[in-house]
Amino acid sequence: MQADALIMQADALIMQADALIMQADALTMQANALIMQANALTMQADVLTLSGIAKINSLRINEMLYLHPSQMLTNLTRLLLRKYS
Repeated sequence: MQADALIMQADALIMQADALIMQADALTMQANALIMQANALTMQADVLTLSGIAKINSLRINEMLYLHPSQMLTNLTRLLLRKYS
């Protein structure tokens, strides 16, 4: 009987450990989602920074607004490299 009680306690501990592992997995997924959100915000900030630099340097923003965003970033990067290289 004592062995049965120990087995039941061990089973309960295993179930608790499984629950903790599932909680840890859920927290990891939440952390990954927050990291992705932070990365997206960082990219938005980079675009805004480049936009601000473009305005400060009197670039032709009107022309750039009609470009694909990746082309805008490419053009701004080239201009920055020319200016600060």
